[in-house]
Amino acid sequence: MNMQAIMAQARKLQGDLEKTTKEIEGTTFKYENENVLVECNGKNEIKKITVKNESILEDRELLEDVLLVAINDVLSQVKKEKDKKLGKYTNGLGGLF
Repeated sequence: MNMQAIMAQARKLQGDLEKTTKEIEGTTFKYENENVLVECNGKNEIKKITVKNESILEDRELLEDVLLVAINDVLSQVKKEKDKKLGKYTNGLGGLF
């Protein structure tokens, strides 16, 4: 394989990686139960928190626990999606991505 072919393949892989990354970043990940709704994008930015059950506001500790679980869940969803879709590009690169 000549250098031109290697560079062309590298550019294609880079383009595919960028496209997949943008796709993930544009995806909304959700956690929802009877008390809250939490939405996060693929950049790990929490975009929305909705309290669906106002009675939970009376129990601060429970609300904090529910939010902690919800936020950790959506962040975990993002990580799993990145691992699934970007893993084929980043495996063997020593965690650079």
